[in-house]
Amino acid sequence: MNIVDLHNPQRINRKPDGVEVLFSSGNFVDQGFSVHKVELRLYLEKTDKTLGPYSLITSFVETDKGSVEMIYDEGFRGEDSLNRTVQFLISNLGISGLILRSIITLRDRIEKQKA
Repeated sequence: MNIVDLHNPQRINRKPDGVEVLFSSGNFVDQGFSVHKVELRLYLEKTDKTLGPYSLITSFVETDKGSVEMIYDEGFRGEDSLNRTVQFLISNLGISGLILRSIITLRDRIEKQKA
């Protein structure tokens, strides 16, 4: 099961402009889900002369039961927005929250399919 949890999935219907792998060992288990990979993906959507690039940053979590890609952040975040977001996540223990949010989304979708 591959979930794209965005109001308009067409926004990410292309190769990302940047990808940062946060986790890829595949040995992490949380609530019965084996997490294989966690990434942040950058999609540059437009550039304003004054504000700079408009960044859509998504999280991508791949597990043994499916994957989820969802919005993490978006806006005029300036240059190097992906690396600054990665540093923020790493320094503030945000990876565990990101994984938990994705697992909740996956579990909810799996339960709805069974019903």
